[in-house]
Amino acid sequence: MKQINLDDLVQRVMDELNRKNHDDIIHFPEKKQQGVMRPKNPEALERAMNRTPARIGIGRAGTRMKTGSYLQFRIDQAAAHDAVMKTISPTLLESLQLPALHTKAKDMTDYLMNLDSGRVLSDESAEWLERNGDKGKDVQIIISDGLSTSACEATIPDLLPALLQGLAMRNISVGKPVFIHRGRVWVQDQVASIVKCKVVISLIGERPGLATAESLSAYMIYKPDTNTVESDRTVISNIHRGGTLPIEAGAYLAELLEEILKYQASGVKYMQLRAK
Repeated sequence: MKQINLDDLVQRVMDELNRKNHDDIIHFPEKKQQGVMRPKNPEALERAMNRTPARIGIGRAGTRMKTGSYLQFRIDQAAAHDAVMKTISPTLLESLQLPALHTKAKDMTDYLMNLDSGRVLSDESAEWLERNGDKGKDVQIIISDGLSTSACEATIPDLLPALLQGLAMRNISVGKPVFIHRGRVWVQDQVASIVKCKVVISLIGERPGLATAESLSAYMIYKPDTNTVESDRTVISNIHRGGTLPIEAGAYLAELLEEILKYQASGVKYMQLRAK
């Protein structure tokens, strides 16, 4: 049998790829494309498509989706899966100087199947926070991948500096922000009990959908305790480039945290006090 020269084989493959017609590549524009042939009311269809990220007006080929629409669907589906399963870049955490803590979730499977595992810090992380956390501050910031690492990577680099700047302008003291791997919202209660802050805010990746895999939510609560319920939390969601822009969200959250501190309440109680 003739011996195959691997270097020669690789070169031949590369040459063949370079000879391929680049017109065969399918490009997917970020703006949705109207795919209905000869719509009766194109203006109404365009208005509807601009008002929602839902897949409307994509047209069809016989009884099936058009190839471009189907491939775009698969791309968005893969992006949603990656957002959940991938690990955040250590380089990003280093650049933002975020200490990395962990919950009791051993891996992503445990996190998805055992909800309580993401609500409690690991023993090592709880001990680290007890030793190194800034105690008695007005606000403690938590960032967590939650169900979308992509959301953190896309929004936090702009949101966090804007939030910190807004709080500094209002003379609100802030504990050193921390990142918590595989964290759920309720882990903020434990963090608050350790650092003894007045308000804790969790910036956490939302469950990804086919419209976006990069949406972040902010959960805030004033002095949580064992009697805390979900209605005690104030929530701002849909922070992403197609919703509330991260920089704008940072400024707004600083303003909202100032009000929560003023009224000494969050959630439903905050809204009731504010309405008086």
